[in-house]
Amino acid sequence: MEKKLQIELPLLLPHIEDERDQCVQRLIERLEIKRGVEQVHIDRKDGEAVLCLHYDPNLTTIEQLRRLAKQAGVEISRQFNHETLHITGMDCADCALSIEHILQRKPGVIAVTVNYAAEKMRIEYDTRKISQRQIRAFVRELGYGIEEERQESWLKRNIELVLSLLSGLFLGLGFAGEKIGFLPHQASILLYVLAYLTGGYEATRHGVRAALKLRFDIDFLMVVAAVGAAILGEWAEGALLLFLFSLGHSLEHFAMDRARNAIRALAQIAPRTARVQRDGQEIEVPVEELQRGDVVIVRPGERIPIDGKIIEGHSSIDESPITGESVPVDKGEGADVFAGTINGESALKVEVTRLARDTTLARVIQMVEEAQTQKSPTQLFTEKFERVFVPIVLGGVVIMIFFPPLVGWLDWGSAFLRAMTILVAASPCALAIATPSAILSGIARAAHTGVLIKGGVHLENLGALHAIAFDKTGTITIGRPEVVKVIPLNQTDRQELMRIAAAVESRSQHPLARAILRKAQAMNLSFPEAEAVQIVSGRGLIGKIDGQTVEIGNQRLFEESGQSLPEDLARQNQELQSNGYTTMLVRRNGTFVGIIALADQPRPDAAPTLKTLRKLGIQQLIMLTGDNLQVAMAIARRVGITEFQAGLLPQDKVTAIRNLIQKYHKVAMVGDGVNDAPALANATVGIAMGASGSDVALETADIALMADDLSKLPFAVALSRQTRRIIQQNLAVSLGVIFFLIIATLFGYASIGVAILFHEGSTLVVVANALRLLNFKLKGD
Repeated sequence: MEKKLQIELPLLLPHIEDERDQCVQRLIERLEIKRGVEQVHIDRKDGEAVLCLHYDPNLTTIEQLRRLAKQAGVEISRQFNHETLHITGMDCADCALSIEHILQRKPGVIAVTVNYAAEKMRIEYDTRKISQRQIRAFVRELGYGIEEERQESWLKRNIELVLSLLSGLFLGLGFAGEKIGFLPHQASILLYVLAYLTGGYEATRHGVRAALKLRFDIDFLMVVAAVGAAILGEWAEGALLLFLFSLGHSLEHFAMDRARNAIRALAQIAPRTARVQRDGQEIEVPVEELQRGDVVIVRPGERIPIDGKIIEGHSSIDESPITGESVPVDKGEGADVFAGTINGESALKVEVTRLARDTTLARVIQMVEEAQTQKSPTQLFTEKFERVFVPIVLGGVVIMIFFPPLVGWLDWGSAFLRAMTILVAASPCALAIATPSAILSGIARAAHTGVLIKGGVHLENLGALHAIAFDKTGTITIGRPEVVKVIPLNQTDRQELMRIAAAVESRSQHPLARAILRKAQAMNLSFPEAEAVQIVSGRGLIGKIDGQTVEIGNQRLFEESGQSLPEDLARQNQELQSNGYTTMLVRRNGTFVGIIALADQPRPDAAPTLKTLRKLGIQQLIMLTGDNLQVAMAIARRVGITEFQAGLLPQDKVTAIRNLIQKYHKVAMVGDGVNDAPALANATVGIAMGASGSDVALETADIALMADDLSKLPFAVALSRQTRRIIQQNLAVSLGVIFFLIIATLFGYASIGVAILFHEGSTLVVVANALRLLNFKLKGD
């Protein structure tokens, strides 16, 4: 059930007088566009500034809000704390719900979410009312462990599998001895008891402790069913139930470790130590001890241990661990590098710019952990379904025990055994794991491909929508203008036209001027020094070259001086502008010598990416831009945009997204995550590109493409769609098996052994189906 919370977070800035403080205003602006934050304002309480928040704990966490505050220059006190813990010993999804329900009742606990598939618990609590030690003690009281480091013996990690196999051995010996007759009856019973103890140990340990807290989970009900079978003398049936139940859960746990290990592998990417220069010597230190300004030595072939800036050396860097890009990137002095990436052929000296806890990789790992504990819409729905379905089943079991004997249909023993069989058949274990297993696998697969998905809700929403909006500049286009046409006039050649244009524009820092200089350098042109250069704001430049006056600028530069353009030149200029080009006219000593056409070119991968998205079922591809109509129309035509809106200010893009959602119900927005953060926050799913170099983009986006690579988007969409299909398949299998077994049991066609076999089998099927996502590839890759 979705729950909105209200908390008051004290701000550690004593100089704040009111909410008009610049830092606080910046914080409020950032929080207001954070998904999951419903309302935010500043109050004063006992003389200190207090941040009052209304938020959805399934969409955002206190730690995420604290990180946003830090970026805005505000510290939030640790009165309310957030932790993500690794929980061990859970043998089914019902265990996760038991921990949630019991901890949620503890004073001081604000929100708690436990994900069985990921073995993660996220808890937010008031440190004045409950401590970290108390929380850990409560978890251990329920029979579960909290693991700090993943250094376990094989036996400890696989104890449930070992006990299950022993249970099967004792069951097999007891059954064979009883049927073949080579063992006395008492010996067979003793073996069955041993099968009960080994097969039911984990279920009893968890189930009884939960029952004492008034939470009756599947472990407890299975033990009750097995004990009931023993009371009726059906020792073999009860032992078979516990053997198959424990075996199924241990195999399920073993299978889910594939997905868990795929995420844990992210934490193993970065080296634990770094070679650093200190006092003229090279020494090796733990990365946690590195300070900003330290100089780290990275040898060829080594992983870079920390985020920093190259101060010496030039090498190709394999950034695939962060961005998913397989092609190494050449980097030299002044370039940023990231922890976990792999140095190429040359040694580098890297100046540390971020502490180990703040590296891009560390933040990605933290966000993936947070994402694992967020519940998707389908998981929330199945939990609501279980809250209604399970009491109905328990009521049906009670009726099955008493009604048939009272009306003479069955004797008491047969009725009780059939009721226990229904209890086993209707247990929704497969249903509970159907969605979390697929979400975990999908998030893990995405993370290893340079796509950070920050929760199951975003994975599901991206897989369901049919409309995506794109910011133009830097998303559809490269993000900087380039010279695309050089048209010489009046017996001037291309080289001469570019030479005089570059000479004048070399005195300007305008993006168009830099584009002309890049073109001149690409043509290997040398140019003279311009003199007496004047900048005419919004129009162009005027200067002298070799004593000749050179004017370069847009049409207004010449018309406002009282001179109209020649008819042919005006027509040609208008034609270029109607095709989406920005034009610069060049005149020397009163004679027009050419036109230079510039454009922010579409990314080379834009058109094929949008074509692939259409094949995946994204029917509406919308471009939002602040550029004029002609430029928008030209870009849209070149890349295959189906709809565009031009001349938009940043606040207009927010309105545009809201209107698109009304029209298409669900709309994703793709941008840089910085300038268009409000629009991303108002979309159904906000997707930021090139997030590896941007803290703001990492925090504000729902999905972050770590590389500045639009072609990653179809993979993310296809993975999301496949995840939704697998969730639907899993739900169909789990519900189908439940209803089939209930009907078969009611009419006496299924024994308790058959019921548990199908019950555990369906659980393994849905887990195996979900794990297929770990190997997902976009067709054509």
